[in-house]
Amino acid sequence: MSGRDATGELDVVVLGGGGHVGLPLSLVLARAGARVGIFDIDGAKLESLRQGEMPFLETGAGEILAEVLPTGRLALSTDPAMCARTDVVIVVVGTPVDEFLGPSMTPFEQAVDEIAPHLRPGALIILRSTVYPGTTAYVKERLRERGAAVQVAFCPERIAEGRAIEELVSLPQIIGADDETAGDRAQAVFARFASHFIRTSTREAELAKLFTNTWRYMKFAIANQFLMIAEEAGVDYSNVLRAVREDYPRAADLPGPGFAAGPCLFKDTMQLASFTTDHFPLGQAAVQVNEGLPGFVVDRLLRRYGDLAGRRIGILGMAFKAESDDPRASLSYKLRKLLIWAGATVLATDPYVRDERLVPLEEVLAGSEILVLGAPHQAYRSLEVGGRDVVDIWGAMGGGIRL
Repeated sequence: MSGRDATGELDVVVLGGGGHVGLPLSLVLARAGARVGIFDIDGAKLESLRQGEMPFLETGAGEILAEVLPTGRLALSTDPAMCARTDVVIVVVGTPVDEFLGPSMTPFEQAVDEIAPHLRPGALIILRSTVYPGTTAYVKERLRERGAAVQVAFCPERIAEGRAIEELVSLPQIIGADDETAGDRAQAVFARFASHFIRTSTREAELAKLFTNTWRYMKFAIANQFLMIAEEAGVDYSNVLRAVREDYPRAADLPGPGFAAGPCLFKDTMQLASFTTDHFPLGQAAVQVNEGLPGFVVDRLLRRYGDLAGRRIGILGMAFKAESDDPRASLSYKLRKLLIWAGATVLATDPYVRDERLVPLEEVLAGSEILVLGAPHQAYRSLEVGGRDVVDIWGAMGGGIRL
């Protein structure tokens, strides 16, 4: 019955357990000996898991899946009734911003309404996704209104996609709870694999997670702004960056430039902007810089070549970051669109991303006169480009034209 929708008691059910955040957590819990239910509406992902196949790239996850699947400690279901088999439900659902770049509560409302009839009295609900401040209290009240007398805690994930297995067991785990019992119960769940805990209130934990992602996004923004200034000044930014950071500890945390994207950093910055009364001008400025980088690249190409109409441009890497198969919110796609609007013929490739619009690397190299590095995958770092002009804002290919 390994990986099947069996009956019986479960230590925990992970709602959204087939995704980039929920699945690594489920696997680490199962490896630690927990009986884990993965509840997910994506039946295709669950079927992949039943076959022992990871539905996306995550270092080390495939090995753990092969280890725990035969033990029967993973149960997989698209039925919310699975939540009735446990006293602990971890909610990992996407938390997008709406069309006005404000927080969307719809995913949580749908999740709450779906699971409320199946929750045991006194169950512990752990919210894991990044949330707008006050969401934990909102979820608890909505559950109460639907007859579910439960405890609710907020324990945010702070992993880097692709390194989740390593970081789940090595990074401190924030336990956000407004009463000691809920905090103790939540900590006991994560104590199966973690050893360092930070106790806060739910509101403090909600802000801590938003601040974490926003600070990272803002650091990328200053790095990208510095790149733009250096390019406008006509100097080699890689050499400037080396001069700033080399053996100078106070500048060691200045990141290199590159597309800052993905499913979290932008939308979490916008959630914080929606929360504050002054709309967080520093965060808004970071959005303008990071989201404006593809446009900066196109503008500089127009200055260099005069006109992009008829130019053949290849984009290397469409994932939102290196060694990932996740294209969500990738700025490579924004770059592609802007180049097409400028009249260029664009060929795009990625060794990991599944997209019928992409073509093999060989076709991009054969059909392009200009190459732009979109995601700094290892496969491109020593690529023989055959004398073509290369735009490498990442500084990953050992050179590139000055824009």
